[in-house]
Amino acid sequence: MSRYTQVDYGVEHRVATITLNRPERGNAFTHVMRRELDVAFAEADSDDDVRVVIVTGAGKNFCVGADLSGSTPEEPFSASRPGQQDARSNADTIGGLPRDGGGVVALRIAEMRKPVIAAINGAAVGVGVTMTLPMDVRICAESSRFGFVFARRGIIQEAASSWFLPRIVGVSQAMEWVATGRLVPAADARAARLVSRVVPDGELLDAARALAAEISTNTSGLSVAAARRMLWSSLSEPSPWTAHLHETQLIAELKRGPDAPEGVASFLEKRPPAFRGRVSTDLPALPDWPGGPKTTSTPEGAGDGGTA
Repeated sequence: MSRYTQVDYGVEHRVATITLNRPERGNAFTHVMRRELDVAFAEADSDDDVRVVIVTGAGKNFCVGADLSGSTPEEPFSASRPGQQDARSNADTIGGLPRDGGGVVALRIAEMRKPVIAAINGAAVGVGVTMTLPMDVRICAESSRFGFVFARRGIIQEAASSWFLPRIVGVSQAMEWVATGRLVPAADARAARLVSRVVPDGELLDAARALAAEISTNTSGLSVAAARRMLWSSLSEPSPWTAHLHETQLIAELKRGPDAPEGVASFLEKRPPAFRGRVSTDLPALPDWPGGPKTTSTPEGAGDGGTA
């Protein structure tokens, strides 16, 4: 029996695919889904046979936002559907308050050592779009549309998107989308660089899988993990000198590892590389994310109702 009830998780050709799986509800986000995503990303990150992660949605939509079916004007954004409230009863806190569930998922993705590709089908609204911002590449279908609709519901953006969104599209574009809450078509998302590519609807997963295969076949998992952390963590450095220091240190350590000699040998011998480095054991120490605790999620217990 699967440990997951609201996501699907599978691995093929060294690529893990995480599928939001509530198609009858547009893959609306719940506390159980939050827990299962947290655990699924931990499972992919701890598996040395996984090189890349793809995230997509079952059915017509990627994710239409938070499930508001248990909400009332008196209790907005509550989750009173069976099994949902229990899933949040032991939530950890930040600033003395239960943590925003979208933020828990976003920060777990930010800590990943494997690259994450979002294959966005249909609507990605609210947490359905903000959860994709810490993913490394976003590819969407022509019919996709995006909505940062929070101000239309009387709240603000979540999932740490106040940090991620302006770094991706610029603060002016971010503010326009957040202030209006309008739906953004795929072409406008591409023009603003929210997504890197727009493809015909029937070609979305093929495009994501082709990119994943290019990464998993040609590159060192150790190099990609180190590069991913450096690119994201360097966004907040006040000057390039810290990046220079960390790059110097990581290059020196990677040269002593198993993959750098193979990378040079395969080039000189004009053959495909056979990288054997294991992220779990051979990855050099990476720069810390400042300002917050490390994740403690593990692959066990995904479907148990867990912590929201």
